[in-house]
Amino acid sequence: MIEKSIYLEGVDPVNLYGVNNILLNKLASGFPKLRVVARGHEVIAIGDEREIHLFEEKLDLLIAFYHKYNKLTMQDVEDLLTADDDSWIAKKLEKTDVLVYGNHGREIKAKSVNQQKLVDEYKKHDMLFALGPAGTGKTYTAIALAVRALRDKEVRRIILCRPAVEAGESLGFLPGDMKEKLDPYLQPLYDALRDMIPPKRLLTYIEEGTIEIAPLAYMRGRTLDNAFVILDEGQNTTINQMKMFLTRMGKNARFIITGDTTQIDLPKSQSSGILRALEILKNIHGIGVVHFDLRDVVRHDLVKKIIEAYSTAKNENNKNKKIN
Repeated sequence: MIEKSIYLEGVDPVNLYGVNNILLNKLASGFPKLRVVARGHEVIAIGDEREIHLFEEKLDLLIAFYHKYNKLTMQDVEDLLTADDDSWIAKKLEKTDVLVYGNHGREIKAKSVNQQKLVDEYKKHDMLFALGPAGTGKTYTAIALAVRALRDKEVRRIILCRPAVEAGESLGFLPGDMKEKLDPYLQPLYDALRDMIPPKRLLTYIEEGTIEIAPLAYMRGRTLDNAFVILDEGQNTTINQMKMFLTRMGKNARFIITGDTTQIDLPKSQSSGILRALEILKNIHGIGVVHFDLRDVVRHDLVKKIIEAYSTAKNENNKNKKIN
């Protein structure tokens, strides 16, 4: 008889054990000769060495399942106990069109034609531009691809950045340290991550640097290897900023640049870096461009109508200027 301690990494014990350890106890019931005790992030198994080894294999499968689906039920544990490991894995970890499973197991997948096109083009290109109006899911889909790549160990880290440009308004003095001053600009990126990664795991990723959310200026001078890098609001970069960002690309890196060219908040004296980049890079193999449109709007139905109305008004205004 031996005693072995099994340490849990990257998983919240409450979610794995269940309320009052109901899920862990169910798993342990499949090994009646073992005594299984949970102590925080540590599971202690006491008994025959071979039985402990089999128990640890089952526990590892449950952890892998939880990491993929962000949920675990009694039925999942029961299925694991009654099926052989290979058939359980085939059934539970099969590939689907789901990009990632968000909090509480919510399925996150492409919801429109061009969201799916972004997913498909990602397989062919190391650098992608995703362009289109607000509410089309450009950034959300890109972040889902990044979270999946991190989960599948295709990359070691995720880096999300934005230019710190005020959207046509002066925010004035912002209190706090540098992070607190910049967080309002980066909030949409945090929101997307919170949908896809359990809070405690997300906090750990950020503290360890596995996920980094930073303003564009912080990218200068760096080489970004083994990383999935997303530049959001790319229309608000200057030409020099965009060149600086694109040349940060290191080995085994994937870049997605999102932007809405109808919402450029730069001073009128400055040209948008994303527009110039599209002109300069259009013939380079390995760089893809996906254009989103009104069909892809996934916000409230009124958003589509609002975008359409503004577009019509802009076209009419341009027409009147030409006449005058």
